[in-house]
Amino acid sequence: MAEMGSKGVTAGKIASNVQKKLTRAQEKVLQKLGKADETKDEQFEQCVQNFNKQLTEGTRLQKDLRTYLASVKAMHEASKKLSECLQEVYEPEWPGRDEANKIAENNDLLWMDYHQKLVDQALLTMDTYLGQFPDIKSRIAKRGRKLVDYDSARHHYESLQTAKKKDEAKIAKAEEELIKAQKVFEEMNVDLQEELPSLWNSRVGFYVNTFQSIAGLEENFHKEMSKLNQNLNDVLVSLEKQHGSNTFTVKAQPRKKTKLFSRLRRKKNSDNAPEKGNKSPSPPPDGSPAATPEIRVNHEPEPASGASPGATIPKSPSQSSLPAVVVETFSATVNGAVEGSAGTGRLDLPPGFMFKVQAQHDYTATDTDELQLKAGDVVLVIPFQNPEEQDEGWLMGVKESDWNQHKELEKCRGVFPENFTERVQ
Repeated sequence: MAEMGSKGVTAGKIASNVQKKLTRAQEKVLQKLGKADETKDEQFEQCVQNFNKQLTEGTRLQKDLRTYLASVKAMHEASKKLSECLQEVYEPEWPGRDEANKIAENNDLLWMDYHQKLVDQALLTMDTYLGQFPDIKSRIAKRGRKLVDYDSARHHYESLQTAKKKDEAKIAKAEEELIKAQKVFEEMNVDLQEELPSLWNSRVGFYVNTFQSIAGLEENFHKEMSKLNQNLNDVLVSLEKQHGSNTFTVKAQPRKKTKLFSRLRRKKNSDNAPEKGNKSPSPPPDGSPAATPEIRVNHEPEPASGASPGATIPKSPSQSSLPAVVVETFSATVNGAVEGSAGTGRLDLPPGFMFKVQAQHDYTATDTDELQLKAGDVVLVIPFQNPEEQDEGWLMGVKESDWNQHKELEKCRGVFPENFTERVQ
């Protein structure tokens, strides 16, 4: 019997709740259609708007604070790995090894302490602050439902009073339900009318305390971290003083091929050497007509077969043995004559000029075909006559000062390491 009674009570409560929902739904429809008036409280509605704004701001602050803590943890891990790297490369015989290790340990502890204090003094306080919002939000929603119940009871009571045939029993019951609904609503309304403004005003103190805590913790953290960094800097300065001669220097890439100028000399000697069993005349003296082959430029079209030939560029059997400067000068002259008409001739620069570089470090030449550089020297870069002769990481050029003074590639050009320079033009 008790079980049946319990089931009956439950069924009755469910039926009552369903009836309440139907009554509220009908009341809301009538209010929206303008067939029933709605109790308004503008002051309370403003409090609800402030509450929603405060909840949104607090939720965002909580999210951003969690992001900040995640970033602190990530920085801790990165700093820890960096310290571990320093410990690994710090060789046992170097002075200050123990101090460097101790600094790394303190660095790790400082990050851990900073993260934990942020959790205790900021995040937990933030969680407590936001913890009160769900309950109040639920009570605001319940107050809204009770207000609809009150309006519905009021309208029912008024309709019975204005009916043509009055039923005093129904009117009395409706009045009783109205008084009950009004009492429930007003109790909830009064409590929220007090709590919401108080909660809204508390936001100022909460934000001040939260950001003061974060700022103070961060300030102390950076002060202590600064001390550790200064100590580490002192250790490294001491190491540098005792091992100053082992500082890193810029080095050129090794040249794997035979030195360029010596190779050119061997080629030239080979081209000029007489064939075995034949006699070759001695080379003409400098300045004689045969010393420099006549070079003429023909701008006319080639003559037809049998026609009289015009000016031509003779092909000398020993053209391959001509000095490189003659070939380059000739090419520059022809190109300059052609390009000059378009305004692009660069006759003030070495033949084949590509770009300028400036030496960033001193370089001491180790062979006769290399340029001696001082930091600040400007070099005019030109191509290798034979690309196969170029070593990786090396360029061919002439110092701008030498070119302006001599205008002779044969005497001034040389190779130099590219990583000692920086392109400027």
